Amino acid sequence: MLLKIDTTKREEVIVELIDKKSGRHDKLIQTQKIGSQVLLPMVMKILKKNQVKFDDLTAVEVNPGPGSFTGTRVGVSVANALGFALDIPVNGKKGKIVLPVYEKSKFD
Repeated sequence: MLLKIDTTKREEVIVELIDKKSGRHDKLIQTQKIGSQVLLPMVMKILKKNQVKFDDLTAVEVNPGPGSFTGTRVGVSVANALGFALDIPVNGKKGKIVLPVYEKSKFD
């Protein structure tokens, strides 16, 4: 079971749950001014809705950016924490962290 996280947009958080064996696919999209605050509740909601436990996850995929500073950092941090805690790969690499890529500053 694959958990996908995308927090690169400033006011949108996307969480997907994909089971390649059964073909089951579920997606939650939350639009909110402070999107980074809804990520963990969304992960819990999609797991509960599909009756999936954390132990059922086999991988996490996260969009590393470029994107907004806070959103990208939160998404990558949550993905890395889940990968470490569950001992599963993040973006296809087990035991390695994903680094965020931020938008270019308009002041550069």
